Amino acid sequence: MTVLVANDVAPAVRGHLKRWFIELKPNVFVGTLNVRTEKKVLDFVLHHAAPEFGMLIVTSAPNCQGYLVRRIGPEGKTGRKEINLSGIPLIAESWIDPENIPF
Repeated sequence: MTVLVANDVAPAVRGHLKRWFIELKPNVFVGTLNVRTEKKVLDFVLHHAAPEFGMLIVTSAPNCQGYLVRRIGPEGKTGRKEINLSGIPLIAESWIDPENIPF
């Protein structure tokens, strides 16, 4: 299973994503793709995306959590940071002190 959360996507790209995914909410897509199709879809989205485009991708993976988290695009746009705590991928939403990461 693959979950895409896309920011600032053109309507044409959203329409293209709807060929393979269902759109649960605006810019939140869920579907099941094989690795080859997923790569082609992501390549298409990246090729047609605006420079300020950002996307969070959660895919099934053969690891102990059962998923893999990837982010594409500028980090500062969403205000969230990815951290890896003892091999567990986490998404931190905000920091009290950006210079002092608590983990």
